[in-house]
Amino acid sequence: MNFDLGFYWTLFLRRLPVMTLFVLLISGLGLAAAFKLPETYATSARLLFEAPQIPTDMVSSTVQTGAAEQLDIIQQRLLTRANLIDIAHRFNVFKDIREMEPDRVFTAMRSATSIRRQGGGGRNSGGATLLIISFEGRSPQIVANVVNELVTLVLQENSRFRVGRAEKTLEFFEQEVARLDDELTRRSVEISRFKSENARALPQDQGYRLGRQNILQERLDSLRRDLLVAKQRREALENEGEAPSRPAVAARSAYEDQLLAGRAELDRLRQTYSESNPRVIRLKDRMDRLEAIVAAGNSGTVPAGSEDDSRRLAALEAAQVEADSAITALQAQIDATTSELEELSKNIAASAPNDLKLAELERDYQIVQTRYNSAVSNLNSARMGERIEATAQGQRINVIENASVPQIPSGPDRVLIAAISIVGGLGVAVAYFVLLEVLNRSIRRPAELSERFQVMPIATIPYMESRSRKIVRRSARVAATLAVLVGVPAALWYVDTNYLPLEVIVQKGMGKLGLG
Repeated sequence: MNFDLGFYWTLFLRRLPVMTLFVLLISGLGLAAAFKLPETYATSARLLFEAPQIPTDMVSSTVQTGAAEQLDIIQQRLLTRANLIDIAHRFNVFKDIREMEPDRVFTAMRSATSIRRQGGGGRNSGGATLLIISFEGRSPQIVANVVNELVTLVLQENSRFRVGRAEKTLEFFEQEVARLDDELTRRSVEISRFKSENARALPQDQGYRLGRQNILQERLDSLRRDLLVAKQRREALENEGEAPSRPAVAARSAYEDQLLAGRAELDRLRQTYSESNPRVIRLKDRMDRLEAIVAAGNSGTVPAGSEDDSRRLAALEAAQVEADSAITALQAQIDATTSELEELSKNIAASAPNDLKLAELERDYQIVQTRYNSAVSNLNSARMGERIEATAQGQRINVIENASVPQIPSGPDRVLIAAISIVGGLGVAVAYFVLLEVLNRSIRRPAELSERFQVMPIATIPYMESRSRKIVRRSARVAATLAVLVGVPAALWYVDTNYLPLEVIVQKGMGKLGLG
């Protein structure tokens, strides 16, 4: 396509009024807004995140949150909907705020508030962490009040955050210590109950039981031997009673044998029992009677005839009674010893399972005791940490620069707004010219005729405009120009006065474009 400069110049002049209208309209809106937008003021405060006041190698706080994490939490809690709307109403941040919707108030406050973090953010970071809070508004005093209020909320939230965490940690370990103390008491009672129920079969007394079992077994063997001797003696006495013609010397020999056996039994009993034991006393009485009988026989005073037989029978009966008593006593001792041996055997057999059960109970007790000691240690640390946070000796946020009342407006940038509006008007005008040219597919020049139909015209006859037509066209151009020059400002004035202020329209437009 051949570029005809004269042709496009003619088109430019023909479309100039409309293009001028776009330029004047957009530029006029921008210039009016640039000079009518209200002044805005901005101020900021600087806060420093300080390290703990007490060295951490001496005592550490239970709140181990890094600066970055803590500041993020505070920022999210600070910029909540309720906080921002409350601040906006309290300080009357916006004009006619009572008529604004809560969503608009919240959105405007979020866009006007800026919270930035500078420096290191971790516990191991070497640099200091700064928090910069800024706010932009319509009044110097209002922005200063809002920033100071935000700073106050940050300090309160930081204190509430750290003290709250320290108190929750302390409360947790107090409950844990109380729970473990109850569990220790319960397990101690369980161990005591088990020892009480199995007092005769505890593992620590197993050595005594084994020694006692050996002693009782030896005693049982001795008692059985003595019982056998006593039964044999009883049979001998019965045989002697059945032979009345036996001489008295034989009878006296039997008494002497009984006396010797009784003395041996008495010596054995004295090794085990005291002199006041009933068995020892009965045996001593028997020995006294036997000694009297033996002494009477040895003195030769045994009478002859029937008197001698009567005495011998009485002595035999007394000896038989004594023998029966000895057999009964020995049998009772054997039964008691056997019963005790059976009980000891049961206890010895139950000692091993009781040892395992008791070891399990004591092991569980030691585990709980270890956990309890650890919980008590952590409780002491939690108490110290809570004390540190309550007295603000841990990590804290300090204000190093309060928000001051600004004296110079921070916005709007009127020159930038005016430049953008002029450039925007020119861009719309150029876009209008290019768009018409792209959409217009009619033939307007001989070159276009040849290019489209691939023919060479012999001659071209231009459109001949009459004088009256030319006058009308020029009059319409002048009228359009005057309408643009006069109508556009008048329309802008009418919109600004009766519909909506131009600065509001521009602010909304810039907001939608991301420039506001």
